[in-house]
Amino acid sequence: MRKFALIAAVALAAALTLSACGKQEDDQQAAPQVQQAVKPTSPTDTKAWNAYLGQLVQNNMQGMTASQPYAYMVTPGVSDDDKAQNDRQLQSVQDTVARGVLPGNLLAFAGQDSSKTADLVTAAFKDAKAGSFKGVIVLFIGDKADEQRVTDTLKATGATVRFVAM
Repeated sequence: MRKFALIAAVALAAALTLSACGKQEDDQQAAPQVQQAVKPTSPTDTKAWNAYLGQLVQNNMQGMTASQPYAYMVTPGVSDDDKAQNDRQLQSVQDTVARGVLPGNLLAFAGQDSSKTADLVTAAFKDAKAGSFKGVIVLFIGDKADEQRVTDTLKATGATVRFVAM
């Protein structure tokens, strides 16, 4: 009886080991693919823009160790409400920059109007202390024309700057 129990235990362990090996291969084959985000054509479709920009942020979170990114959506600033929202957002980012951000965090800046997004980033970080963002990832989603201006503003902070073209 003891031999039978020992053989059954060895057989069960072998079966579990072999099934675990097969599971790893299945997991590797079923690895998630990076989805290609499609830029909305309507500048007023806020829901589509949020989905598009959210997908770009998700696709560029490599190296982030925090539980979630800090994403800032800059509105086109056409209406008074949009302008007020951008002003509040600028104040919020300036407060964050003044306090500092722990390494491993990701700050993402995006919006339908790349130049307005770049304006917000440059205004928010203009008084940042040198080296104060070392280990922090700053993701700028915008037009190539605005990339250098944002990069120059963030260079002194020590942040890891990433650019994604819309």
